[in-house]
This record gives sequence, structure tokens and C-alpha cells, in this order.
Amino acid sequence: MVSTTTLGTVTSADGTKIAFDRAGSGPPLVLVHGTTADRTRWESIRPAFEEHATVYAIDRRGRGESGDAAEYALEREAEDVAAVVDSIDESVVLLSHSYGALCSLEAALRTNNLRNLILYEPPLPVSDHDPDTEDVLDEMTALVDQGKNEQALIRFFREVVGSSPTELDAYRSAQDWPARVDAVHTVIREEQARKGYEFDAAQFAGLTLPTLLLSGNESAPFLTDAAAVLNDALPNSQTAIFAGHGHAAMNTAPELFIDEVLAFIHESS
Repeated sequence: MVSTTTLGTVTSADGTKIAFDRAGSGPPLVLVHGTTADRTRWESIRPAFEEHATVYAIDRRGRGESGDAAEYALEREAEDVAAVVDSIDESVVLLSHSYGALCSLEAALRTNNLRNLILYEPPLPVSDHDPDTEDVLDEMTALVDQGKNEQALIRFFREVVGSSPTELDAYRSAQDWPARVDAVHTVIREEQARKGYEFDAAQFAGLTLPTLLLSGNESAPFLTDAAAVLNDALPNSQTAIFAGHGHAAMNTAPELFIDEVLAFIHESS
């Protein structure tokens, strides 16, 4: 059975319109994409989730059907996610990837409407392996100014995310690649915000909802280090490792990714 998809919007704390797709039936599951992506990054795996849940796939600010603001801050993104979660009339499972997972981690401090939290490698800047990206961002800015968006995006995946050739091929073959290319200018501001983020473990000591931290053992060390730090900080977390995969298992091992997420949701319900 194919579910009907509807487009909804909420107004965030600063007045920005945040859009999302809604489809499926069952308990609410909110999906938050990472840097460079939009809500369509979940298209290949979303139907599997829609068999078990009402799925809300967010366009983060600055892309897709969502609005934007002149000034950017990670805090506004956290408010965006919280606004969507709070608009739903029952407790939510929040599933997020990469920079979107960092936004969702902060959003979890701003809402009381979460049942479970699933975070796939939020890139906390807490590792000695965290890359120095200032020069890369300068070079990406120059490429974007020259209209070479795809080159800038590939540079980001290779030199910041540490994507393997297999992962990069999976990204480039996915249907959302053109949207990623179009939104590459947002990568620069998000990476600057990430580098300026100050993680305070004490802030999360009271975040007791069941949390699953996903990670790939082939991911860049700064990402796996961040997952370990976060697991130590959260009082009710567990980890799952995608052996043989990195930062994009939903692309490189979609069935494994789906099974891991659904198992956690069912076990913790």
C-alpha cells in the first residue's frame, strides 16, 4: 500500500517557516537530514518506515520548501526541530543524521515531546582528530563563487566528512544529489557553526529518554570519537555499530539501517 504524502509547515521561534512531508500511519517518527541534504535524502528508505509510523521528513532551514533568515545560528536549527516535534499531538521518535543529529541533540533540550532519540554520528567538535576546516571552507567558498558547486560539495565530502570512494559514489547516485549540489552554500555556514559549538556534557545529564547512537566503524575518527563522548554523557544511551560502513549506512546498507532503527523503536516502546 502506497501512503499519501502531504506537505505541512510550522513557524519556528524566529518566525522562519519550516516545512516537512508527512506520510504513513502509526506513532510519529520525525526525520532530520544532515549537511548538504534536504528531506528527499530519506526517499529510498522512508517507505519502510511508513509501514510502521507516521513519518515527518523535515526540510531544514535554507533548503527545500523551508524558509531562511539573514542571520544563521545552530540554536535556530534546534528551535526548528523542536517546533516540528511540538506541533505533533503525541510523543515523537526523533531520528537524525550528521549535522542534523547535532541540531536534534540540542532540540531535545528544548522540547518535552520526545519518546526516543536516534542520532547517527552527530559531529561534536570534541576529538583530537577533528579536522581543521578553515582552508577547505575558504576553497569551497571560492568554488561556489565560480559556480562550481559540485566540485565544492565533493571537496567537502572527501576532506571534511572523510567519505570513502564507495560512499561518495552512493551519494552521487542518489536522487537527492542535485539538491545537495544546489544547497552547498549552506554547508559552509553549518561547518562554521559546528566548529564553534561548545559541548557541555553536564547539560545532557537530565536527558533520560532512551537514545540510540548509530556509528560506522569505517567513519572518520572524529565522528566515532564524538559518538563515544556522547555515549558517556547521556544517562540512557546505547550504541549500534555498522561494521564495514561509514557515515552513510542508509545509502550503503539501507536494509541494515532500517532494521537497526526499527528494532530499537520496538524494543524501547
